[in-house]
Amino acid sequence: MTLTAILEDIADEFRDVSERGVVANYIPPLACVDPTKFGMAVVEADGQIHTVGDADEAFSIQSISKIFGLTLALDAIGDALWTRVRQEPSGSAFNSIVQLESEYGIPRNPFINAGALVVSDVLVSHYGVQEAQQKILDLVRPLTRDAKNIVIDRNVALQEKETGFRNAALVNYMRTYNNIENPIEKTLELYFHQCALTMSCHQLAEVGAYLMTGSWNPITGRQVTSTLHARTIMALMMMCGHYDASGSFAIRVGLPGKSGVGGGILAIAPGVASVAVWSPGLNEYGNSLLGTRALERLVQRTGWSVFNAYHMK
Repeated sequence: MTLTAILEDIADEFRDVSERGVVANYIPPLACVDPTKFGMAVVEADGQIHTVGDADEAFSIQSISKIFGLTLALDAIGDALWTRVRQEPSGSAFNSIVQLESEYGIPRNPFINAGALVVSDVLVSHYGVQEAQQKILDLVRPLTRDAKNIVIDRNVALQEKETGFRNAALVNYMRTYNNIENPIEKTLELYFHQCALTMSCHQLAEVGAYLMTGSWNPITGRQVTSTLHARTIMALMMMCGHYDASGSFAIRVGLPGKSGVGGGILAIAPGVASVAVWSPGLNEYGNSLLGTRALERLVQRTGWSVFNAYHMK
């Protein structure tokens, strides 16, 4: 079957599924999103794109944006980042504060909230709040054919600020260990605005394609980051991209992936495809319920799991 036909089959399978998870109701704008929405987009290594369902509808990518913040931080300060945040799975919820106490304010990885807040603090130190926000937009917008709807949703950012008490606690706690350098409100402001980045599956698959190739965007030909940084980011996506369900995702899907509580997932088949899926309902770990299942079906049909190399001998 063609890739487009595979995507259509997956969308047909999930169209009438009743179990769709629960939308992120602790962020008011996300609580209003229609849980029946479903979209997928795949960008192949030659730049061809295949879409299905609501792939062109913009949504809040939330923690998927941590990929782009991490890309900027690595390009800004390189391996010095790893003195302030580790590169290990957490085994805890994305907003957990428990490990920080026993590990002296050093987060396990840059994809849990505490680690992403340290990354935001690095960017504030390097650029300032407003310039760092613009740097994120300047990174992602040129990587897609249609960037007009890629924005930072200021209302979502404001609502996250008004409800983000746990994130404020994480920053304050890390500040006691001198792992936050800037005024707490500035680090939080950048973090909330980064998480409020909005785009469609179509755009997200195109933007994320620099990880598929190992550093450059196949649509624009633009060099985005170094090969080493792209490899590091994908390794962290595989180990940590789905929080305390990362191991399950690696087994079921077998691709580096990063989820967000807006219901999106970006997954990368290295050298083959960049895949974005959106279904707003979340499972108990805060990852898209149907999005995870859809990626599992896609890998079953295409053989794209990075572990399938064992069957090629």
